[in-house]
Amino acid sequence: MLKKLLFKPGVNRENTRYTNEGGWYESDKIRFRQGTPEKIGGWIRISTNTFLGICRSLWNWITLGSQNLIGIGTNLKFYISDGGAYYDVTPTRTENTLVDKLTTDTATNSGGYTTVTVADINSGFLNNDFVTLYGSAGNISFNGITITSGTEYQLTYVNNTTYTIRVAGTATSSSTGGGTIYAVYQVNTGPQYAVPLTGWGAGSWGAGTWGNGGTSTDSLRLWNQFNFGEDLIFGPSAGPLYYWDASIGLTQSSVTISNASPAVVTSTLSLPTGQAITLNTTGALPTGLLPGVKYYVINSSGTSFNLSLTSGGTAINTSSAGSGSQYISVRGVPVTSLTGANSVPLTQNYFLISDQSRFVICFGTNDYGSTAVNPMLVRWSDQESVVEWAPSATTQAGSLALSRGSKIVTAVQSRQEIVIFTDSALYSMQYLGGTAVWGFQLLADNISIANQNAAIVAGGAVYWMGVDKFYKYDGRFQTLNCDLRQFVFESINKQQFGQVFAGTNEGFNEIWWFYCTGNSNIVDSYVIFNYVENEGQGAWYYGTLGRTAWLDSGTQNYPIAATYSNNIVQHENGVDDCTDSVTGTAIDSYIVSSQFDIEDGHKFGFVWRMLPDLKFNGSTTTSPAPYITMTLLPLQNSGSGYNNPLSVGGSAEANVTRVGSYDVDQYTGQVYTRVRGRQMSLKVRGNQLGLQWQLGAPRIDIRTDGNR
Repeated sequence: MLKKLLFKPGVNRENTRYTNEGGWYESDKIRFRQGTPEKIGGWIRISTNTFLGICRSLWNWITLGSQNLIGIGTNLKFYISDGGAYYDVTPTRTENTLVDKLTTDTATNSGGYTTVTVADINSGFLNNDFVTLYGSAGNISFNGITITSGTEYQLTYVNNTTYTIRVAGTATSSSTGGGTIYAVYQVNTGPQYAVPLTGWGAGSWGAGTWGNGGTSTDSLRLWNQFNFGEDLIFGPSAGPLYYWDASIGLTQSSVTISNASPAVVTSTLSLPTGQAITLNTTGALPTGLLPGVKYYVINSSGTSFNLSLTSGGTAINTSSAGSGSQYISVRGVPVTSLTGANSVPLTQNYFLISDQSRFVICFGTNDYGSTAVNPMLVRWSDQESVVEWAPSATTQAGSLALSRGSKIVTAVQSRQEIVIFTDSALYSMQYLGGTAVWGFQLLADNISIANQNAAIVAGGAVYWMGVDKFYKYDGRFQTLNCDLRQFVFESINKQQFGQVFAGTNEGFNEIWWFYCTGNSNIVDSYVIFNYVENEGQGAWYYGTLGRTAWLDSGTQNYPIAATYSNNIVQHENGVDDCTDSVTGTAIDSYIVSSQFDIEDGHKFGFVWRMLPDLKFNGSTTTSPAPYITMTLLPLQNSGSGYNNPLSVGGSAEANVTRVGSYDVDQYTGQVYTRVRGRQMSLKVRGNQLGLQWQLGAPRIDIRTDGNR
């Protein structure tokens, strides 16, 4: 008797393997298309270049000059990628002048380097922050070592007034000095994952069991970013807003600065009056100018202009020519420093730019006229403006505090509305115009969301991961039926909910959620919801993969993702894992069915042959020819387990006949087997370099074989 093995799409682990008869129970690196499973596409790195830190944010846009750019926010830096190159545009935070604050110790000389201790009482640095040192007269020569002016260092925290850096060279003596130097600090770095804080005083007041030796966590660094036209607005969560101007470019533009009153700057760029810039040098800037300080272009006449400390202020005079080469920095600048900035929020937990009338909207921020952060406050700029935030009769800027919840977690732009998530409620924000500007409506209460990156829009609906279930909003709020709910939320590392992120793969009608399992501090797993399969009811499947951020194709040819190899890869490009090389490695993909009966399960069945049904379209391997392994896993009864491999939740010593495992290629018409059992499972696995496979409807030939 021939029995067709055609299972319903999706993986279901909400019950036992036997209860889910007719379905699939395990999967890794597969998807469903037209009801049957196939291996997912491969991935290829976009370049051999790498960046520093763990990427948590990706954004893609195209400039008026047709540059296809990707914003990349890591826990250490912020980059913009163009053509596979990563350009560091991390904003600076402060600049301090230090006099004789360097200390060398010959005991730290090692491997051609020495440890230099730097004393700075006013910088607010953290461990792993980045600092760039400039000499007032060029390079800094001190005790046998030389620090090239403009060199960047990653510092090691000693205490709140002292840090160390490793400098090339061997110190000849142990003493303090160094002369006058300028230290330019970049924005503080952040943790790459949530770090538990323990003991009395851990975390903020009220966090966890504060004061009772309990634990809380130090949030990982997350970035928010959206393009405003061809420019980019970005900022870390709980940090300021920054602005990168595309007209400045991604490579430093050289300038010449006259020694005059006032100084005249001649640039390769044509900058407008009011443009905010900072300067870099390989030597020393002319006296009167400092690296890392915000200056404003005034009296612009094409590529020549003067500089001022304030927008429209007095031109700066210089009294020496300086040394080395001078440049305009490509780093982002605070929105508060832009010309015309008025009541710009000092901080934000999240922000976005509305499709309707292009408002910049901050969530969890300070209100105008106040420095206190209200985590439930929504605040928006005047339309078509980055800099005007003060409400008045002539602007549409404004704010409103929501009432349900303790903080706003995130927001997403949906059809004709912005959907706002607090930690316990769901709101709709719609543009009204007039004096009201924006209207708010409560959509649902007593909801949850894993973190700010856990929500995504797909197929005209909003989907998100909560702390114990999945949700959907398409004009109607509903809990999303999930066949993997128990499996996901019992395995997820709840201390690392902050690392959860969602992404769409619209080419396959999929939503991916990535998360950490067990005690892992790195993202190692994913769960997928295909909202089209199974006659529109949707299908779930899961697997293992280390990614830290995801962005659908959009203006790219493929979906892109950030890896733990500190690079960006294109997904669905090729069939292999090319994260770290061009050749790549094979992707191990498999799927295992639930148990199915031989007839009604009363008698044993003997499978004496199998007729495969599969295809290998897209495979790149030709020698050997592409193949997969199909395995029949028999059981004496549903709880007995398998002998080979060992039992899955049952006895490994059960009286079960052999497991049948067979390699099958495209031209295999039938395979002769000797497999006996009351129930069976089918496993399909492919782990060949250059392999792509899709399963059809294989058949097995069975005859009854007794009661024992």
